[in-house]
Amino acid sequence: MPGRRREWPDLRYVSPMRAVRCHELTGPAALRVDEIDAPVAGEGQVVVDVRAAGVNFPDVLITAGKYQFAPTPPFVPGGEIAGVVREVGEGVTGIAVGDRVAATMLFGAFAEQVCVPASNVFALPDAVPFDVGAAVLVAYATTMHALIDRAKLRAGETLLVLGAAGGVGLAAIELGKCLGARVIAAASSEAKLALCRSRGADETIDYGREDLRARLKVLAQKGVDVVYDPVGGDFTELAVRSLAWEGRLLVVGFTTGTIPKIPTNLLLLKNCQVMGVFWGAFTQREPDRNRAHVDQLLQWIAEGRVRPHIDAALPLDRAAEALGRLERREAQGKLVLVP
Repeated sequence: MPGRRREWPDLRYVSPMRAVRCHELTGPAALRVDEIDAPVAGEGQVVVDVRAAGVNFPDVLITAGKYQFAPTPPFVPGGEIAGVVREVGEGVTGIAVGDRVAATMLFGAFAEQVCVPASNVFALPDAVPFDVGAAVLVAYATTMHALIDRAKLRAGETLLVLGAAGGVGLAAIELGKCLGARVIAAASSEAKLALCRSRGADETIDYGREDLRARLKVLAQKGVDVVYDPVGGDFTELAVRSLAWEGRLLVVGFTTGTIPKIPTNLLLLKNCQVMGVFWGAFTQREPDRNRAHVDQLLQWIAEGRVRPHIDAALPLDRAAEALGRLERREAQGKLVLVP
């Protein structure tokens, strides 16, 4: 009608992208690659073209509905990426299109593009490759929080790392050495222990064929000061029994699938502590401290003091295979997906 303004709808085109989605909470077998709408940056958000996405044990749990939170299927798993900024939303400062970055999220990483809050984005130095950048934030930042904030590991102390050839295990070895600790690595095969030694482990224990408790009595006669435990199961109680006076056991995860029950009389007799490590909540409650940890990590990596081990880089359509390898504890170091 003449004189009347016509309101046109927002016809902004959203292009499709490929993403791995979990269609049922039945584990890695429920994953498949779908074509879905690409994300658009909202206020305070950043869209990143994913060059590599880290694969972590919580990704296995979330696809089976066994994690602390359970998204409604279909959803895109994955909690860390490295890539190049594609779009910056309103109100975002200090981040520009074309920047190399790493980022974390609750889920959504196994895709060609992701949209994340700007507060979850970290500048990635040119010296750090994308696959390495995608292997740092979860495993290594979790371990920084565990060893520094929770255990307060001191130079000269003895650190026992269980499941030492996995992603967080290798992180604990390398960061323990950076902090001046004597590191004892425990894993289930000689091949895994060789990798641990290459990352700086001072002593190793093959608990596939050696008695963990007996071996620790030889290697640490006064007990170990700190235990880094992402394994759980029967090994946890054995580790507590091997703690020194006023030792600390860090509860990082339960890759055995069994949550242990610890006799509390052991805590009394050793005057020791068992402490949880919930890095995800820490990042929300103390973002500035977490950012300081990440900045230090990336500096150590750029300097060559920390060298995350990439077991394999697989395409998106092999995501189920990657999660299956973690579930069966076959991976050494980190697996990444490359869109």
